[in-house]
Amino acid sequence: MSQRKPWSKAELILAFNLYLKIPFGKFHHSNTDIIRLAKLIGRTPSAVSMRLSNFASVDPYHQERGIKGLTGGIKQVQPIWDEFHENMEELVFESERILAEIQQTTIENKYASILKGTENLKGKTKLREVKTRVNQKVFRDIVLANYQGSCTITGFSNTDFLIASHIIPWAKDVENRLNPQNGLLLNNLHDKAFENGYLAIDKNYKILICSEFRKSKDIFIQQYFSDYHNKEIKRPERFLPSSLLLEKHREEKFLR
Repeated sequence: MSQRKPWSKAELILAFNLYLKIPFGKFHHSNTDIIRLAKLIGRTPSAVSMRLSNFASVDPYHQERGIKGLTGGIKQVQPIWDEFHENMEELVFESERILAEIQQTTIENKYASILKGTENLKGKTKLREVKTRVNQKVFRDIVLANYQGSCTITGFSNTDFLIASHIIPWAKDVENRLNPQNGLLLNNLHDKAFENGYLAIDKNYKILICSEFRKSKDIFIQQYFSDYHNKEIKRPERFLPSSLLLEKHREEKFLR
């Protein structure tokens, strides 16, 4: 198949799906995820790698860092990037539907393990529930890649204990449900502390521990909470947590 053939919108969406899920430093043609996608869409790994670098060229985070990526394909990838930010939930789900289709399966079969209990649902109710669960799974994949699989507080890296936490909960902010900048990768303990306001993050990405915990003489609390006060979080690979969302969390949740 000629590699000069124009990329279809579906192929670009699949490339963007992968762009969100792997770290910037792994866009090379020998990456197994890139090789796998290339085989699925009949492209070379080098061609897929170049498309990922095209997406990096329109990513504001990399632009701010002075990293230009490969600019030659901006006109092709910019509409996909814009569509993602205009309607994240729809594009993420569509990318997973296309991926399942090209793998000759269905969303229901591909994600059977997380869709248990939806078998008897019908119509719009089923679609809404399937979309929610699939999108939440993709959000986790994105956040895991963004933080390179380790807790932003402790650096703990066993994924069985890691939560893709929303700064502002899924149910309370529809617009930012799948926004990577609304995500933090936290271990179970600190996820619960963040959710309940015992822990927050300031505008300089420093960890804030509530005064109750800072005053505690409990060795466990000192070791797992107080000792982290005013320390900077582990910076993510690409999508920095939104300062506005962190501020909102502090105002609404933090126990001070």
